[in-house]
Amino acid sequence: MSNWIDATVKKVTWWSKTLFSLTVNANVDPFKAGQFTKLSILDNDKRIARAYSYVNAPESNDLEFYLINVDGGLLSPRLATLQPGETILIEQRATGFFTLDEIPPSEQLWMLATGTAIGPFLSILQQPDVWKKYKRINLVHGVRFNNDLSYQALINGILKEHPTQLSYIPIVSREEPLLGIKGRITTAIKNNTLFEYVKLNPTPNNAQFMICGNPQMVKDTTSLLIDKNFKRNRRKEPGNITVEQYW
Repeated sequence: MSNWIDATVKKVTWWSKTLFSLTVNANVDPFKAGQFTKLSILDNDKRIARAYSYVNAPESNDLEFYLINVDGGLLSPRLATLQPGETILIEQRATGFFTLDEIPPSEQLWMLATGTAIGPFLSILQQPDVWKKYKRINLVHGVRFNNDLSYQALINGILKEHPTQLSYIPIVSREEPLLGIKGRITTAIKNNTLFEYVKLNPTPNNAQFMICGNPQMVKDTTSLLIDKNFKRNRRKEPGNITVEQYW
C-alpha cells in the first residue's frame, strides 16, 4: 500500500522546450541507485500518480527526477508548472530491481538508454560500487536531437573523474550528432558501429547490458543482443541482459 508524504519543490530545471528536471526535498526512505518512486497530485478526490526514477545519488538530500512534458498528459504538465516552495506528494518507499546488485560482475558494463530513461543510469554512476565492479563502463544515450542530450555538466564531471573507465556515446537520430553516432541504438548494435566506436568487443563472457527505454526499444534491443548470443539475466539463471521499461 502506498505511503504518500509531502515533498517540497526546490527547483525546476528546463533542458529544452519539453524536457525538465524536478528537484524536491522530502523525508523518503533509503533507496538504491536505479530504483524509482511515484509522484502524485490530488485533483479533487482523484489521485494522479506516475512512476519516476531517481536521478540523484541515494545519499543526496535533493531528490531529482528527469521528465518530459507530455502534451495532454495528466501529470507532467502540472509538474512542469510547479514553483519553488510548492508541495506535491511522493511515495516514501522506492521500488524496482534495476539496480547494480542485480547485475553479475563482468569486464564491461553497457548502459543503453533513450530519452529520459538515462535517469537511473546517472544515479548508478554517482555510486562508488560501479567503478569497482566493472573495468569499462559505456553510457549510451539515444535521442532525436542534440538538444535532447541533457545533464552534460554531470556527465562531463563523471568523465573527468573516470577518464579511462567511462565512455559516453550519444546516438542522435534526426540530425548530425555533435558527438557520437548518427542513427538509433538498435542500428548501431546491429551493424557493430556502437562497439567499434569505443573499440570494444563485448561477448557473453565479458559484458553486461542494462537497457532502459520505451517498451519497443527494450524489446528490439534485447532481441538483437539475443541474436548475438547474449541471454536475459534472471536471479535463478544469471545472464547478460537486464531491462527496465520506462513507461
